[in-house]
Amino acid sequence: MTKKVTGGEAVVRMLEAHDVEHLFGLCGDTSLPFYDAMARNNRGIRHVLCRDERSAGYMADAYARVTGKVGVCEGPSGGGATYILPGLVEAGESSIPVLGITTDVAVNSRNRFTLTELDQKSLFRPLTKWNDVINRSVDVPRTFRKAFVEMTTGNPGSAHIGLPYDVQTGEVEESDIWADPSLGYYPARRVAADPEAIDVAARVLCRAERPVVVCGGGVVISRAEAELVGLAELLGMPIATTISGQGAVSDSHPLAVGVVGSNGGTPQTRSIVASADVVLFIGCRAGSVTTERWRFPNTSAKIVHLDIDPTVIGANYRTEAALVGDARLSLSQLRTAVASLPRAVSDVSSVEDEIRSAKSSKAQEFRQLAVSDDLPIKPERFVAELSEVLPQDSVVVADPGTPCPYLSAFLPVTSTGRNFITNRAHGALGYSLSAVVGAHLGRPQAKSVAVMGDGSFGFTIGEMETVVRLNLPITFIVISNSVYGWIKAGQKSGFDERYFSVDFSTTDHAKIAEAYGVRAWTVTDPADLKKALGEAMAHDGPSLVDIVSQPLHEANAPVSEWVA
Repeated sequence: MTKKVTGGEAVVRMLEAHDVEHLFGLCGDTSLPFYDAMARNNRGIRHVLCRDERSAGYMADAYARVTGKVGVCEGPSGGGATYILPGLVEAGESSIPVLGITTDVAVNSRNRFTLTELDQKSLFRPLTKWNDVINRSVDVPRTFRKAFVEMTTGNPGSAHIGLPYDVQTGEVEESDIWADPSLGYYPARRVAADPEAIDVAARVLCRAERPVVVCGGGVVISRAEAELVGLAELLGMPIATTISGQGAVSDSHPLAVGVVGSNGGTPQTRSIVASADVVLFIGCRAGSVTTERWRFPNTSAKIVHLDIDPTVIGANYRTEAALVGDARLSLSQLRTAVASLPRAVSDVSSVEDEIRSAKSSKAQEFRQLAVSDDLPIKPERFVAELSEVLPQDSVVVADPGTPCPYLSAFLPVTSTGRNFITNRAHGALGYSLSAVVGAHLGRPQAKSVAVMGDGSFGFTIGEMETVVRLNLPITFIVISNSVYGWIKAGQKSGFDERYFSVDFSTTDHAKIAEAYGVRAWTVTDPADLKKALGEAMAHDGPSLVDIVSQPLHEANAPVSEWVA
C-alpha cells in the first residue's frame, strides 16, 4: 500500500527537496496544520519567526540575494496575505526569486463569510511572476515543482502559493514528493543569446571609438563578473553600474567608473556615459533613474542591449543589437566574437587615464565635505568614517532616502558579488531593518550592517526583538534628522520650498534599541563618530548607532533629480 502524508507534511518535504534551509514567517490560525507539520517532520529547515509578514518577505528577499538560492516566506490568511505582498513585489521587480506561501480558509468554507477569507489568487496574480491557490491536497507536489521552475528560470521572479486549511490536512502520496534540487538556485537552466545577434553586437562594439558598458543587477544575479571584465578589458571599455549593479566589478579596477544615474551618480560618472558613441546595457532596464530620464546616454549613441527579459530591450532606446539570454553565457559568447575582429580602441591606457581623472575629481569633492566638523554631522563624514571601520567582506543593506545615494556614490565596493543591497524596484521605507536579518542568515560569516533614515526606522522597529531573540551580531545605523528628507528636498527643488507635512518629532533611537536589549550609541559630534562606529562593529551582539545628521534638503546629495 502506498504511504501517504498530509498536505502540510508534503509542503515541508517539497521545500526540503528544493534545498530550502530557511523559512521566514509569522504564525496564524489558518497555518496550524502547516506549523504542526514543521514541528513533526522538519529535518533541515530553520523557521525564523518574524514580527510582521512584510518583514518576512524582505528577509527572504535579502537572503536570496546573498545566497543565490530561492528565498521563502510564509504567513496566514487575510491581513497576513496583504502584509506579505510588498516583499514579493519588491523581489519580483528586482528579478529575485522569493516564494510566498500564504495559508487560507478551508476550500469547503469559501463564500460563507468565513473570517479572513479573500481571493488570494486574484490578489497576487498581477504582482508576482507566477501564482496559484491549491484546491486539492494531491496537487501540492506538482504545484511546488511548478513554482520553483517559474521562479528560477528565464527572468527570475517571485511566486505565490495559497494553501487552504483542508489542503494542509488532506492526503498526498509520498511517492509524488520529489524535485530537481538545482531549481532551488538561480539562475537555473541558463540559455545563451542567438549567435547571429552576438555577431551583430560584436561588430557594433568593435567599431566603437568610445564604448561604455552600463551594468544592472542582471550581471550580479548571473554571476557574470569575470566575463564582464574580460570583455571590457578586450575593448578598453569603461564599466559603469546602476545601484543594483554594484558588485559587477570592483571599484579598484582601472576600468570601473562607479554608479551612474540620478540617484548616486555624479557629474564625473555622468560625463563618461555622455561621451559614449556605443553603450552596452547588460541586465539593466535603462529606466528613468539609470539614464536620468533618458538623457544619458543621449540619442546619438548606438545601443547594444543584453538581458534575459526580451521585453526590456528596445523599450526606451533604439537598439542596434538585441541579445536575449543569460548574462554569463552571452558575455562569454560576445568576448569570443569580439576577439576575432579588429577593434577601433587601441590605446586602453588613455581610457584608464580618463577614468582615473574622473574618480580623482569625484574623490576630491567628496573629501572636502567628508572632513567637515560642522553640526549636524554631514552625510559625507558618516560615509567616510564608515568606510574606515567596515570589514572588507561586509554586507551593507541600505534603505532609500539618505543612505542609498550617499552609500552608492561614495562607499567603496572592493569585491565583486552581492555586498550592497537596497530595494530599488519600489523603494519602500523600512526595508533594511528587516532585510538585514535575511542577509546575515544567508552569509553568517560576513558582518551585516543596515543603514536607514529615522523615517525608515519607524516602519519595522518590531524586528529589533527578532534580532535580539536570535542574538544576531548585526549593526544598525540610523541617520536621524526628523524629516522625510527625500520629499522635503523635492519640495525645495520643485515646489518653491513649500514644505508640507514632512517633518516629525525627534526620537531617541538609542534608548529604543536599548529597551529591546541592543547595545546603542548616540553621536552628535563628528569627532565621536569613528569611535562609536568601530565599537558597534566590534560588538558581539546586536548594536545600533544613532547619528544626528544634516537633512537631505540642506545637503550636497549625489542626486540630480528628486522625482524620477
